[in-house]
Amino acid sequence: QVQVVESGGGLVQPGGSLRLSCAASGFTLDDYDIAWFRLAPEKEREGVSCISSRDGTTYYPDSVKGRFTISRDNAKKTMYLQMNSLKPEDTGVYYCNVHMYGVDYWGQGTQVTVSS
Repeated sequence: QVQVVESGGGLVQPGGSLRLSCAASGFTLDDYDIAWFRLAPEKEREGVSCISSRDGTTYYPDSVKGRFTISRDNAKKTMYLQMNSLKPEDTGVYYCNVHMYGVDYWGQGTQVTVSS
């Protein structure tokens, strides 16, 4: 059974950092592309990073480039999103995602709130 479970969200002040984790089960982490998305109130879902299974290439939109870093630990079956220099506009629910055989698998999400 494929499952991904996010953790690590919380309340942080602007300029602060958080590291999100995504624990994977039911599949081999490095066999598939893995991504992080976020959903903020009254905004569309936004992809904030992904990492290629083939060669580890990473992708970030301009909104987070230079501040967020995606990584994975295959031995621990966990993916991470290191978020630095957080801004209020980074507030939202963060989800990890794996796409396999035409199906998207999502976790329950973890709330990130950036506020003073």
